[in-house]
Amino acid sequence: MKVSINANRCESSPMRMFHPLAVAAKEAGKTIYHLNIGQPDLPTPRQFFDAIANFRPDALPYAPSPGIPLLIDTIRDYYKTKLGVELDSNDVLITTGGSEALLMVCLSILDPYTEIIVPEPYYPNYTTFVHIAGGNIRALPTCPEEGYQFAFRDRIEALITPNTRAIMFTNPGNPTGVTLTDEQMHMLAQVAKEHDLYLISDEVYREFVYGEEGRVPTMGKFMDEIADNLIITDSVSKQFSTCGARVGCVVTKNKKLQQALLKFCQSRLAVATMDQVGAAALYSVDESFYEANRAEYVRRRDLVYDRLKAIPGVLVTKPQGAFYIMAALPVDDTRKFQNWLLTSFDDNGDTVMFAPGGPFYETPGKGINEVRIAYVLCLEDLSRAMDLLEKGIARYRKEVMGVD
Repeated sequence: MKVSINANRCESSPMRMFHPLAVAAKEAGKTIYHLNIGQPDLPTPRQFFDAIANFRPDALPYAPSPGIPLLIDTIRDYYKTKLGVELDSNDVLITTGGSEALLMVCLSILDPYTEIIVPEPYYPNYTTFVHIAGGNIRALPTCPEEGYQFAFRDRIEALITPNTRAIMFTNPGNPTGVTLTDEQMHMLAQVAKEHDLYLISDEVYREFVYGEEGRVPTMGKFMDEIADNLIITDSVSKQFSTCGARVGCVVTKNKKLQQALLKFCQSRLAVATMDQVGAAALYSVDESFYEANRAEYVRRRDLVYDRLKAIPGVLVTKPQGAFYIMAALPVDDTRKFQNWLLTSFDDNGDTVMFAPGGPFYETPGKGINEVRIAYVLCLEDLSRAMDLLEKGIARYRKEVMGVD
């Protein structure tokens, strides 16, 4: 019996690949500090649960395939009032989280062997979405020495071929926290328009930008300029600490693309009705909700960044957004290091997990000494996690690598 070529092209998630070892470590009595998965621990707004509690139809129906009108209109209002983007009802299609949004986009725009330009390191599931659709990722290289910046016109245009269909990126970035300026976003819009490419802007971390009060980065401000090129994917998961409600959306004004996306929406019937009802209520939170969350993530970011900077041999840049930090560690291979942390290391019964950096790259051999850390724990737990990382690096270098 065989599985498909496209399935074989997909890789395991670096955030979850060590789960069996983590289970074994916990069964052995270890406490694990999880920095590997970007699941916010901040409270979900009560509006979500209240809306579901008050939703009591006689029978729970399928939702419309494009999404329930209540949620679509709520998202349109958010885009208009918060982002200054006017949307029609057909411009928003509700999806099962941001992941399904990206998968449906890839299925709608890619043919076998066509390409999407993606700056690396990138969210590893991009590889899965592109490969399921039969396409290839053409990596736009970045490096820690340049703070993982990627918005360089000459480097992007050098990668464009007749097979290129799109440029795709996360803004703010996962795993790097890189946040594009308005000038950089406008440059990307111009490149997409001039080369007749789709521009896929994954904006699930849009509300998490630090050091620029009131700035919400979105490609939506260029919607009128590149209406047929622009695709925005979005989700309630990170924005409202609601990962368990699988609700996202695709926003595009391209009519042909809307029709293609709708076919996939219809094929999976509908997003869960109750999740959509709850999600619609989330957008009623006021600005103080975002301000409080940003302030907490700034404290966490600064703690992790300062601690990493203090470890000899670590190369790290302070992220401007999201809640991740990418760092190069003074170890030979972070997959081996993570395995060792779970199987051979503990400090008073404690150990730590991160996401190894290699799977965040398309280019073979890159990122093998890098890690992505999600600062989604409280300050006390983050401090302990950084203690464990620092002690683990020192012991691994001595016991495994044979260096001080």
